[in-house]
Amino acid sequence: MQKRWLVNRTNPDFIQYLSKTASISPIITQIMVNRGIKTAPDIARFLHGDIQDLSDSICIPGMRAAVERIIRAINRKEKILIHGDYDVDGICATVILHQAIQAMGGDCRYFIPNRFKHGYGFNPEGVTVAEQQAVGLIITVDCGITALDTAALCRAKGIDLIVTDHHEPIRKPAVNILNQSSDTGGVASKPADTVLLPDAVAVINPKLMADTPTLRFLSGAGIALKLVQALVSEGYARMSYLDFVDLATLGTVADMVPLRGDNRIIVREGLSRIAQGTRPGIRALAAIAGISGKEVKAGRLSFSLIPRMNAAGRLGDTHDVIEMLSTDSSDRAEQIALRLDTLNTERQEIEEKMFQEAVGMLQGRDALSVIVLASELWHQGVNGIVASRLVEQTYRPAIVCAIEDGIAKGSARSIPSFDICTALADCSELLLGFGGHHQAAGLRLEAANLHALGKKLCTLFDETEDVERIPSLAIDADVSLADITGGLMRDFRLLEPLGSGNPEPLFGSKMLSVDSSRIVGNNHLKMKLRQKSYVIDAIGFGLGQDRGHLDVSTTIDAVYTPSINEWNGRQSLQLIIKAFRPSL
Repeated sequence: MQKRWLVNRTNPDFIQYLSKTASISPIITQIMVNRGIKTAPDIARFLHGDIQDLSDSICIPGMRAAVERIIRAINRKEKILIHGDYDVDGICATVILHQAIQAMGGDCRYFIPNRFKHGYGFNPEGVTVAEQQAVGLIITVDCGITALDTAALCRAKGIDLIVTDHHEPIRKPAVNILNQSSDTGGVASKPADTVLLPDAVAVINPKLMADTPTLRFLSGAGIALKLVQALVSEGYARMSYLDFVDLATLGTVADMVPLRGDNRIIVREGLSRIAQGTRPGIRALAAIAGISGKEVKAGRLSFSLIPRMNAAGRLGDTHDVIEMLSTDSSDRAEQIALRLDTLNTERQEIEEKMFQEAVGMLQGRDALSVIVLASELWHQGVNGIVASRLVEQTYRPAIVCAIEDGIAKGSARSIPSFDICTALADCSELLLGFGGHHQAAGLRLEAANLHALGKKLCTLFDETEDVERIPSLAIDADVSLADITGGLMRDFRLLEPLGSGNPEPLFGSKMLSVDSSRIVGNNHLKMKLRQKSYVIDAIGFGLGQDRGHLDVSTTIDAVYTPSINEWNGRQSLQLIIKAFRPSL
């Protein structure tokens, strides 16, 4: 797919000044500025912040009330139910609170809805489970912020509720009011939207904290960790909340929340703990996934542990994953890890079949602004992955639904410039339920309304200003190949963890001679690139079809990420090519 190349440029005098002030290289300085980090103290916190720099949990609204209610429940020997969610973030959040409260002497159990039996989120089934077990307190993790009716049911049943969630709350749009005062001359002013919250003892959701960027984008597991941190800091729990930072890391990386502020510190510390292999379940799954002994990075988790953990919730239920993460038995952890690996292989087969069918449905159709596809033959658990692949291929928002008994249950994925959750809110009259984030959401509707939903979403997309219809590559700096050195790669390690909100740096270089090119592996383009006397290896994954545009006399411009290639015990510099074009 054709992409626009956008090179970030900053006043070179400012870059040199900040580079000296912060004692880092000009190239790393440029990357920091591109991330919006523009002072030496902020750069130091970003590059060198550690667990001591985590924000104080008790400042989060609702946190103190939640802590006090949990302690009261433990002291009164009330039964506590952790109500989780079936994705990795929700599973990890569940294990964090379940283990922590049990360690404090609480009578704690958990309930995670089955994707197929119960659907998404905090639903009445969870209240029924709590009532059957004589539970006095329910704590939701990674869900509940939009469950107003279920919260009211808890109140009616006499069950106290604490909601911890990081999804968007329901907002009731404010009506413009015409200010009639003579001072304004009748200028229209818009008051803030009304936020509708569930009736609960405490609601903890950083999305309600507009002015706290270090906390606003916590994952569900991150919030669970912060709750344990608050229990410890207030003197109620004799444990180290860092014992759970590995689980919070998995949830944070899996949910693709920005790796900034507390998220960055959590993941940095958690990656170190995962590498140590102290939790038998994570250690066993790493061995099955083939990453034991390798450097643990956020991106590597996304393609190894996390898909295998998610496979359980996509194809069945999550009990095995929770047992694997909780057990002290290495043998039991290995048994479950093997089962999850098998499930993941099955998931991959189902996903590929669904994706090919979805692509086939699009053939011969006019290009639409928003893709809405559904089938009675599709597997509900794989909707989100297929929708993501359609977005990647078409650069359009996509909704993929599985239909059963006339009800379509689907997942929506979007491009960065189009808020799919807000768009679904504008279509709420067509939906039975929905919830999610800016770029990802879940929804239910009558199958008869699918066409109307697609039509309205297309209208909303077309009428939305500033939507980017062509993907872009944000290039951090225009550099020469001679800048790609071992020293630069050592500086790059300071940028870890990389991921959402802190992506891999992209560099651009012009007038590169192609000394050689060949196709290797599964359609990968291997090249040797030269600029003046400097020669470096390069590989473009999946770019083999573009080799026909090259010959030994070709000069190209390229966008790439520098990397260290390890082969037969040797390390060498290599460029990971993201895009290239003939030099002008």
